[in-house]
Amino acid sequence: MAVSELPKIAHAELDPAWLTQHREEILEPGLPIVDAHHHLWDRGGGYFLDELLADTGSGHNVVATVFVQCGYGYRTTGPEALRPVGETEFVAGIAREAERRKLKTHACAGIVGAADLALGDKVAEVLGAHIDAGGGRFRGIRHITARHDEFNASLLSRPPARQMADPVFRKGFAHLAAMNLTFDAWLYHTQIPELTDLARAFPQAPIVLNHFGGPLGVGPYRGKRDEVFPAWLAAMTELARCPNVHVKLGGLGMAIMGFDFHKEALPPSSEKLASSWRPYVEKCVDLFGAARCMFESNFPVDKAMFSYPVLWNAFKRIASGASATEKSALFHDTATTFYRLDI
Repeated sequence: MAVSELPKIAHAELDPAWLTQHREEILEPGLPIVDAHHHLWDRGGGYFLDELLADTGSGHNVVATVFVQCGYGYRTTGPEALRPVGETEFVAGIAREAERRKLKTHACAGIVGAADLALGDKVAEVLGAHIDAGGGRFRGIRHITARHDEFNASLLSRPPARQMADPVFRKGFAHLAAMNLTFDAWLYHTQIPELTDLARAFPQAPIVLNHFGGPLGVGPYRGKRDEVFPAWLAAMTELARCPNVHVKLGGLGMAIMGFDFHKEALPPSSEKLASSWRPYVEKCVDLFGAARCMFESNFPVDKAMFSYPVLWNAFKRIASGASATEKSALFHDTATTFYRLDI
């Protein structure tokens, strides 16, 4: 089936007025947090430094953030392969502005950009350009491989099937570890075994799986969470055997996850989010250990379903039984170590 004929699944739309209908007192306001995953872009009215700081300054102790590529700010001229470097240039400028303001939050302390690993050995030039543009903050790339044959949820171009197994892609991937760079993996739960195979082939490459590994709740998986969860868990159990793989705990506010909080009359409470997400968080921490797990906001994408204070309250509720060391890892230390943040 042609891509144009596939059902299109879009991100939920942000309704600021709806979000204001539920507010909460901040739990554990002193707990240091590194938001391990957010974006900056012009979609939906824009989400840039001021909008980010409004969220990070809304009560929780967010000491730093990590920007992850989203296709904004690309160069409009020059070689096609180098155009994503424009995003790193833009975000590095945002980080410098945040630094100039002497803020509590080190905004964009780490930058994860985009580079086409299907360039093979030619990607080395692109990675070097990112490093030069990042002002000491560039840490790695995300090459999106999320794909399903029955729907299309890609904001950018739709990736080829089984791309992580492609020999040319792997030639490009080999340059990441060689250049001390990380790999953010975004894919669906049906593709986790492909990442496991890649991680085994490159045991020295630092990899972090985004958004719990994308346990789908749309298309053929809508209303089948009881079937998806064990399939997801089996794949994650195998992936966890790769010590070079970490996991980002978040992203369940995306429409493709099927929780549909945005369709309710009122925004969800942190208790409701914690109840819905606890099984995923607890299984990931059991499998990978807290030292390989990090919480993320995935804002502004997930902001369509809940506010920043409520999101982090939910994570704190889920982690309430963790030891002090585990809690520090989940909220701060794992992200700081993985991305080598200078904070």
